[in-house]
Amino acid sequence: MLATDPAHGADGGWFPALLLVVLFCFFWIGLTPFPDANTPGLLTAYGNSSNLINQLIVVALSSLVLLVLVNHPARGLVLRSYGMLAVIFCWLLVTAAFSDFPETALRRIVYAMLVCLCASTVLLLPRDSDQFGRLVGTCVLVAVLLALAGVMIIPQRAIHQGGDLLEFQLAGDWRGHFGHKNVAAAAMVLAVFFGIFVIRTWSRWVGAVIVAGAVVFLLNSGGKTATAMLPAIILASWLFERIGALRVVFLVGCLTLVNFVLLSASVSREMQDLLVSLGVDPTFTDRASIWKLALDAVAKEPLVGHGFQAFWQMETLVYGEAATTSWAVTAANAHNGYLDQVISGGYPLLVLMLIWLVLLPCHHAGLAFRRGLNPELTRLFVRCWMFLLFLSCLESPFFDNRGPVWFTMLIAVFGLRMLAHGALKRTGQADQPAGIGPLPDRAAGAA
Repeated sequence: MLATDPAHGADGGWFPALLLVVLFCFFWIGLTPFPDANTPGLLTAYGNSSNLINQLIVVALSSLVLLVLVNHPARGLVLRSYGMLAVIFCWLLVTAAFSDFPETALRRIVYAMLVCLCASTVLLLPRDSDQFGRLVGTCVLVAVLLALAGVMIIPQRAIHQGGDLLEFQLAGDWRGHFGHKNVAAAAMVLAVFFGIFVIRTWSRWVGAVIVAGAVVFLLNSGGKTATAMLPAIILASWLFERIGALRVVFLVGCLTLVNFVLLSASVSREMQDLLVSLGVDPTFTDRASIWKLALDAVAKEPLVGHGFQAFWQMETLVYGEAATTSWAVTAANAHNGYLDQVISGGYPLLVLMLIWLVLLPCHHAGLAFRRGLNPELTRLFVRCWMFLLFLSCLESPFFDNRGPVWFTMLIAVFGLRMLAHGALKRTGQADQPAGIGPLPDRAAGAA
């Protein structure tokens, strides 16, 4: 059994470590790195996640992860974190019944469940947070170097080309082994955060290579949003750590303001004029057309939505009435993660997601900083989490199971909860049991 066999147990055997590496490489690199930009699966929303081979591998990995979870002494800590997630998926199942494509919605719900299961158990696999840093740092290093190598060796696959069927205007932007430059840019920002963590906890040289390589790639990816957000999130996370009880007000207020400005720009002439006067593109690289279409879709189904990932690029949209008036029907998603949640499951889903992804992690981060048992790991998770919350104002990473972005956010969200319970130790800390597990009874009060 995993809990007792030294070769496979929770005390740092080879099997959990290998499983962690496989999981990270699967989501950060994938089975088919450097895909052809004109591959049919890349031209549709959620294309990779519907690939049969990917589905089978996720099922296999989920089975191994479930085996680890069932036999791990700290399984209760993870199981308790499924409460809000279970409510979310139950609501998604309800909304699928009202969708025009219930089978599609149901299949994607199950796939999303398996990805959440995998991510939630990642932090049970290493012996401690030091081993986590070494294993994950190595995986991120490989991913960054692979992306850079692709640009130098096979640029026709690692750089967007003028001959791409879609978005040929991105020609020259680096995408590495990822499907799109926006995903690559977001991954590189996350890589910088991991690199900083590695510098401070494991190896200055390895961390410096990760940071330098990721920054070089980021600057050549054309991902202006991610590039601008990198220093902003480092500053915001520094402030977040120090403002105590004002954290939730600060975070919710900033997210509300950003989304209000962005979405208002798609329907309000006054907001458009204001942005123009400030020298800002009011269309946000033509996202405004997509947001307008998305807001119209929300108005039609505000309570139950259109079904989980069953709106964009579906036949009823692409060949429907809107196709004659807006190019936005060809969009892969709403380019706003919060708006996409309302489209998938109505306003109830948005409220549930905000509780799960904004309010609870904010509370858990505060408890983790107060404990101070592993501040560098806490900072890593806070940076990843905050970056993806704000990136979601302009992109749709929530439940995008195709690459490193959503997977990493899930690890950060689950990780903050475990840190709040004092469950991730560093080598040599004597105030908690060996391995990754909950503290004694004094941790039971942490929400």
